Amino acid sequence: MTDYEMHDPEFSGTTTDEWDEPQLEDFDTDDLSEVADRFVLSASGFPPENFTDLKLPVVEPSGELNRNALQTAKSGGHGVGAVEDLDDDLRSEVEDLIDELANEHFEDADFGD
Repeated sequence: MTDYEMHDPEFSGTTTDEWDEPQLEDFDTDDLSEVADRFVLSASGFPPENFTDLKLPVVEPSGELNRNALQTAKSGGHGVGAVEDLDDDLRSEVEDLIDELANEHFEDADFGD
């Protein structure tokens, strides 16, 4: 089982823009510690060893928390349910973090059970 690490993403605002999962070249930096601030999970800790270790991006490369990215991370085909080898306790913690971020920062969000 992969030993994933979770952390709170860093962001400077919010957006409801259309969401496309970012690639490394979408960021203005190739400093993985800065890039990792936009993600919830890493397979190799924070900062990650490789970009591909990062899972569940929820913040735009420009720094805004994206409501649609949170929805994708919660239930999309690339979401928390699709992360391989994620133990049930951490999966639950990640889902709670996603719900909290959405409900706290987006007025119309109704994430959670």
